[in-house]
Amino acid sequence: MKSPFEFIAKSINNRPFLVAGLIVAVLIMALFGASMTYMKTGTETYLNTDEPLGSLVVHYSDTFGSDAVILIIESADVTAPDVLKYLDNLEEQIRSERYISGVSGLVDVIKSANDGVLPQNKGDIDAILASIPPEHLQKLLPSKSMTLVSIPLETGISDDNQKSVVYIIDSVIEFSNVPAGVTVTPTGSPAFSVEMEEDMGSSMGTLIGLAMLLMIVAMVLLFGHVRYRMLPVFIVFCGIILTFGVMGFCGIAISSIVVAAFPVLIGIGIDYAIQFHSRFDEEIKKKPMKDAVFTTITSSGPAVMLAMTATALGFVALSILAPSPMVGDFGTICIVGIVCCYLSAMIIVPTFATIVKYRPKEGETNILDSAEPCQLDWKGCEKPPKVKSGTKGSFMEKYDMLLGGLAGKIAKNPVPILIFLCMLAVVGIQLDEKVIIDTDEDSMVSQDMPAMISMNKLTSVIGSTSTITTYIKADSILDPETLQWLDDFGNYAISKHDDLTGATSIATYVKYYNGGEIPSDMVTLKKVWEEIPKSTRDSYVNGNTEAVLEFSMKDISIPATQQLIADMQKDLDWYIQHPGMTASFTGQMVMFSDLINGIKDTKNPMTYLGFVLIFVFLILVYRKFTAITPLIPIMMIVGWNGLIMYSLGLTYSLLTATLGAMTIGVASEYTILIMERYQEEKEKGEDMVTAIQTAIQKIGTAVSVSGLTTVFGFSALILSTSPVIQNFGIVTVVTVGFSLIGAIVVMPAIISLFESLSVFMDDRKRYRAGGCPKQSKKSSGLLARFTEFLKI
Repeated sequence: MKSPFEFIAKSINNRPFLVAGLIVAVLIMALFGASMTYMKTGTETYLNTDEPLGSLVVHYSDTFGSDAVILIIESADVTAPDVLKYLDNLEEQIRSERYISGVSGLVDVIKSANDGVLPQNKGDIDAILASIPPEHLQKLLPSKSMTLVSIPLETGISDDNQKSVVYIIDSVIEFSNVPAGVTVTPTGSPAFSVEMEEDMGSSMGTLIGLAMLLMIVAMVLLFGHVRYRMLPVFIVFCGIILTFGVMGFCGIAISSIVVAAFPVLIGIGIDYAIQFHSRFDEEIKKKPMKDAVFTTITSSGPAVMLAMTATALGFVALSILAPSPMVGDFGTICIVGIVCCYLSAMIIVPTFATIVKYRPKEGETNILDSAEPCQLDWKGCEKPPKVKSGTKGSFMEKYDMLLGGLAGKIAKNPVPILIFLCMLAVVGIQLDEKVIIDTDEDSMVSQDMPAMISMNKLTSVIGSTSTITTYIKADSILDPETLQWLDDFGNYAISKHDDLTGATSIATYVKYYNGGEIPSDMVTLKKVWEEIPKSTRDSYVNGNTEAVLEFSMKDISIPATQQLIADMQKDLDWYIQHPGMTASFTGQMVMFSDLINGIKDTKNPMTYLGFVLIFVFLILVYRKFTAITPLIPIMMIVGWNGLIMYSLGLTYSLLTATLGAMTIGVASEYTILIMERYQEEKEKGEDMVTAIQTAIQKIGTAVSVSGLTTVFGFSALILSTSPVIQNFGIVTVVTVGFSLIGAIVVMPAIISLFESLSVFMDDRKRYRAGGCPKQSKKSSGLLARFTEFLKI
């Protein structure tokens, strides 16, 4: 039975134009699927709604959550009659729109104090403002040059409807004939979310475009020794289109974290394309076209697939243990994307080469790959490489020789370098625990984004808009004991925690409408209850069994909020609750606090699971203990990542928390490719050191080119306007650099050490059996030193 790789190779050789037509058809279908993708923000991207905390947050949001759009009006004097008249007209237009529960601002306060009529002269306006208590006026009129208009939305409306309301308000403002010198700026959570989503969309296009541009630059500089050097870029572009198509057909949304997956895919995809392109260029110099296609697909196809599978397993760990749905989507998209890029590279390279009748470059480029293995000192070759008279070869030849020479020296003396690099990894693992975790949504967008500037301005005027919400479920909310509990616990929490600035519940309004006390009898309570406006009751009570207690707070960091919530949870556990009554914390601040715990709880398990999955996979493939050799450099890289994050003062976010699992996925590709080529050379009869040198020469050069190209692709993340994606870009660029070191420096040392240990154990067995140890000439010196080391 033919293997799938043989079938693909023969199909391309026999019907290249048919295969090309199928590729075009699949890409057209993928473009249609890509048009079905959509952006997604909100609670459901952060929390799993199937879990108790997530379902409670969603229930709270649907039942009590009533976001408000806030208009910031600025002018030389916002109390001028013409400005107030404009605001009165603007409020009336907005008030009539759907999904808006009301509009309130300075104009309404002035009209309510003047029998519902807006004064026409400045003197009357100033007199009314002077009669209003300053503490009530401060938030509406922080200064003569600024006032605020609050537009609360209906409870429980969908994100899409919130978005439409924001667009409607923007449209109303645009066509409202704003007076000269007056500016009206929408802000608040709904407006912020809409602009953040738009920023994500533009950022995604920018990031992908920059990544492709930077890769083109890298290919021009580093991949000039082959013909059609831009082919890998085209292949990656096809892989990304296929990925978008799968996302559209499967209904996978694009979130702020998923956006970062595409530069990652571009970086990994370019490596697949370069590996196939380099191998085909190597084979076509020695074989006819059909044989070169067959060898490339049947040899590189399985090897790169092994690396791709290991990479995918790293991302599987992300998907399984993701602390947030958007991180799980990130892992899923990465898995889909690398499969699409792999298939694109394996099929498009030989198909394109067959159709255009690919010819390798000759003459001045002097590619070392035209010679056979073990050319370090130009010996052991069937024919010497072509070197231009008067030169010592091309830059790539020199780089190949450098890699081979370095690999040989490391293979002959691996222990010291392994000890040094392991020590760095151990230090990094220790420091990793000290890296701060930050899940603040503000860190996901640029501080220069207009919506962010407006939100900061709003916060500076009215204080923090964040609240900690206590959700209460009881047999009856309309009960004196329940209301007294709400009032008492709110007062207790405020008196104990300095970061809390107030507590508001239905009990607050009951006291307000009853002279500062909660009625002790049901008759009075029902009478007071009816006096409270229904819109106010609905904001704090649902039916007669659910209520919320809102704690306003100072503007503090997410870690500080997490500690505050933990302390308040202890208070809630201790504070006596009535029979039939339950209370728990929920809301956005609780959600972000839980994300920190989620990152802490899953960051290391994601890494460990990635190691376990790849270890099991390698054992199943190679069926011997030395199969773990590709994992040892990756373990070191994970430690080095912790060291660099601590040294650069970077923080863990939803995105960088995935770094361990992602490092395993990316680095395993390089190390497994080295391992595969080493095994191939050993099967040809080469001794250990020669096989290591050849593997590093042949794969190391392609890995270096693809790795540096990957660095160029990841560098696009650093140019993102989102701070969290910028940090991710810095860390991943460093990680790819570490992965190259792991492949080129650590792998020769690990292979040498494990092979020497294997020979040593075999010699021990032969010695005990009464035989004589057998040692190869090139490994005997190393084995002797290794034996001495074990004795120490």
